Order: sequence, then C-alpha cells, then structure tokens
Amino acid sequence: MKVTIQPSEIKGTIQAPASKSSMQRGCAASLLYLGTTIIRNPGHSNDDKAALGVIKDLGAKVETLADGSLKIAGIGGVNPESGAVSCGESGLGIRMFTPIVSMSNKQITINGEGSLVTRPMDFFDTVLPQLGVQIVSREGKLPLQVKGPLQPKNITIDGSLSSQFLTGLLMAYAASNAKDVTITVDNLKSKPYIDLTLNVMKQFGWQVENRNYEAFHWKAADPNAPAVSAAPPPTITYTVEGDWSGAAFLLVTGAIAGNITVKGLDVQSTQADRAVLQALQSCGAKLSIQAEQIEVGPAALKAFQFDATECPDLFPPLVALASYCKGTTVIQGVGRLAHKESDRGVTLQEEFGKMGVEIELQDDLMLIKGGNGLKGAAVHSHHDHRIAMACAVAALKATGETEISEAQAINKSYPDFYEHIQQLGAVVNKA
Repeated sequence: MKVTIQPSEIKGTIQAPASKSSMQRGCAASLLYLGTTIIRNPGHSNDDKAALGVIKDLGAKVETLADGSLKIAGIGGVNPESGAVSCGESGLGIRMFTPIVSMSNKQITINGEGSLVTRPMDFFDTVLPQLGVQIVSREGKLPLQVKGPLQPKNITIDGSLSSQFLTGLLMAYAASNAKDVTITVDNLKSKPYIDLTLNVMKQFGWQVENRNYEAFHWKAADPNAPAVSAAPPPTITYTVEGDWSGAAFLLVTGAIAGNITVKGLDVQSTQADRAVLQALQSCGAKLSIQAEQIEVGPAALKAFQFDATECPDLFPPLVALASYCKGTTVIQGVGRLAHKESDRGVTLQEEFGKMGVEIELQDDLMLIKGGNGLKGAAVHSHHDHRIAMACAVAALKATGETEISEAQAINKSYPDFYEHIQQLGAVVNKA
C-alpha cells in the first residue's frame, strides 16, 4: 500500500492506542494464570493478534465480550494443541513466548514471519539447554524447535541485546513455581520494560525479588506456609495501558504541526518510551502534562541531546522531531537499532536524507542536522512500522507531498495511525 501525506494543519484531541508491550504481557500472564482474566482496552495490532493466537495454541480459551474486552480462561501452564505456534513478526512475542512454550514436554516448533526470521535468537541456543530444554535452531535463527519441560535453575544471562529474553524467563520461572533459584543478568538494557514485566507479574500473584536489575531471585519454599486454598482463584481484571511508543508519534505531531491533546496515557507508567516527554521539554515544544491528558503544540524548536539506550523505539519519532529543531541534535544508543524490523539507524539516515535531512552515524551516536526545512519525497518504510510513522509525521510540515511505499507496515503496532492523524486534520490518501 502507498500512502501520500500532504502538508497539513493539525489540531484536536485523540486517544492514545493500546500498548502492545502491555497487551502481549497480559496475554502471556492470562495463559499462565490458573483462572479467568478479563483484559480491558485490548489492542488489535498484528503483534497483539499474534500473541492471542499463541496463547490459544497453548491451551487458553479466548472470548470477546460485548464491550470489546477479552475473557481469557488460563490453564496455569501450557498444553499445546498442535506441534507449532507462530509469533508473527513480533520481537517481544518470540522472545517472551519461547521460554513459556519450553515449559511443555512436547516438541513444539516456533515460527515467525517477515524480518523476524533474520533476527538473532542464538540466546536461546545457549540458555535453554541449561534449563533442561532441547532446542534446535537454524544457526541461531527461526524456526526454533523446543522440547521441555523447562526446569528453573541458577543461570547467568547476557542482558545487553534485549530485555525481552529476560521477560520470557521471568514469566516461565514464575509459572513453573521456581523456588530458591536466581537469574543473574549482566549488562541489562531497557530496564523500564522489566519494570513493566514485574508489575504485570505482581498483578497475577507472582513475586520475584529484583536485586538492582543484576539478579532476580525466587525464595525457597516456606515449610510453615499455610496450605493453598482449594477455593477457585479470583477473576483478575487487567487493563492494557495506553501506548507511549505509538503516542510518541502523536506527541511529536503536535510539536511539529499544531496544538493537540492526547488522552489515555499514564504519566506514571513504567513504559520506557514515556521519556519522549523529556525530549519534548528539551527542544522547547509547548507542553502541558496533566493527569488525564497531555497538551502539546509547536514553538521555536531547538536542537537537543537525548540518550535513547533504554528506549531505542523512540529513535524514529525523535528523528522526525529533530528534523524541525534548529541546530544539531545528538541521540545516543544507535547500537540498539541494528536488529529491529530494519537496521533503523541506516534506514532513518536513508529515508530522511530523501527529505533533505542530513543524519550522521558516529559509533553509538546519531547526529541530526535540523531546522533547514523538509521537502516532500518518495520514501519507503523498509517494512518497518516505526519508519512509516516517522516519515508520515515529518511530512506534515514538509514542502510538497510525501509518498510512503509499503505504508501498511504500521499494522504491526498501530493500525489506526493514519486514521488518527486524519482525525487531527492530516491530509492522507491511500492507494
């Protein structure tokens, strides 16, 4: 699909999309909970749909209620209904669900699509055999074949590539009733996402001791603990947060193109991409942060410095923002971008270069020379949802129209994005 964006005047109020980080974790926890979960404000991105497909294949029963909420009957573990599951193109999905699938004593093939089949998964080749899991991969890539059951043990893992591997292990250990074991983590990145995982686990009754993000410890069994009640477990109501990753594009839209109000975001959220507010403040955007909404609008924007090591998904919207900031913006954390849906550092440099923005990559730094005006151009998403959205946002104040090829890439995380910016006044045409 091709989408053209015309220079547009933006104003109005919009609801933030549902967080796929929150939604997918809620799906996994609902499967592993022996009882009923009601998921409110569920997402419907491709990644969300893939997570629902996985938990159905692993034994959960999913029902859509009249108000759009989901009712999920969990089984307290996994009971695969077939010999394969697919995580679609979800990086979180594959990394989180692989340890969970490995709880089964059946051999299961874990598949993915698109760029996911080229992304490195050799983490599992190293770690899962230490936990009693047999694994076969395609030289560290999908598909993976695993056969458990996973047995929680003391292990040390590398946390530098992605926190998502740890998320899956934490959930699998908890659901496997881990006792007196520790996961030690070296050089953990994206700590806020682990906070999100721990918050979800707490809501479902799973406790683990976080030792300064360097170790996660499950206590030994207490011989004096009272017997577990035979009463049915309570129904858990889990509300999916508004998505700071997707909303970052809306907030930048306001800073560039017009006064808008974004609702549905928790300003106390543990989501790493809440840090977009720091960048908006640093560049001088008009910003009002309230409990129920965030108001943002354009001003005389100036270059800023930002460390995105813990929140690499902010690179695309922040590049769009920096393009309109006078001076050279410096963003740190480029090393986190190589294994996304595209090699995002290079992709941003290439596509924004077509719009007249000079971007330099220097080791772990990205330098964006902004404030010189953008021109409409024919750009390509590289099948990367965040590249498509970044180009669309940047196009709103460019000279002339911008045409985005493979624009449907947004469906991975934010399928309503084009409709939402249209509601705010953007002139968007699809072909």
